[in-house]
Amino acid sequence: MARLLALGDGALTLEFGDRIDPAINAQVIAAGDALAALKLDGVSDVVPTWRSLTVHFDPLRLDHERLGEHLLACAQARGKKSALATRWQIPVLFGDEFGPDLAHVAQATGRSEADVIDALCATELRVFLIGFLPGFPYLGELPDWLHLPRLATPRAGVPANSLAIAGAQASIYPWQSPGGWHLLGRTPVRLFDVAAAARPALLAPGDTVCFRPIDHIEFDRLAKAVAARAIDSSEWQAK
Repeated sequence: MARLLALGDGALTLEFGDRIDPAINAQVIAAGDALAALKLDGVSDVVPTWRSLTVHFDPLRLDHERLGEHLLACAQARGKKSALATRWQIPVLFGDEFGPDLAHVAQATGRSEADVIDALCATELRVFLIGFLPGFPYLGELPDWLHLPRLATPRAGVPANSLAIAGAQASIYPWQSPGGWHLLGRTPVRLFDVAAAARPALLAPGDTVCFRPIDHIEFDRLAKAVAARAIDSSEWQAK
């Protein structure tokens, strides 16, 4: 049973469990879809996490109790795949200076670098939530043999657009920032665009992501096109 928790006068949280579980996250996404379909006036933001859905609202426009009733009804929604989800195919240049941890990951898992790349590109990853940084996606789940702990000493600066893995998850750093995940490659794709007011974050919870390996020439071509805004987000949608 989902629990409804009040967060002051302007937010409610619908909590589905107390653990990280893809099935619980599917319930969170389904409830978010059901809420979006209601198009309630007064809802200002909806924040899905691994196990809960927080809804920010204007109490002068939307009654607290009425919203709570809607959320408990939405909690009954079911679905493994979001009806609003988009499938993405993200190009990545693996290894060398763009993926300085690729060799270590291959050695730690007893596989070749090509095996690591092939496994990542063959796995359709689900966007469980966006957090840590604007546009930072938590993607899962990786094959069991690719599960590695975070670095013992985090880097002070991870380059923007770096593809990284840790534990059962993968992600792409939208911004340069500190980070303790294993860096395997880099994408020319912009994960967060402040100019895209309607949807600044490229990925959304419930979306799915596949990676496509590219070479230096393709990386440079795409990076220039992205910088010149000659490519829009539809370029990265899976055909």
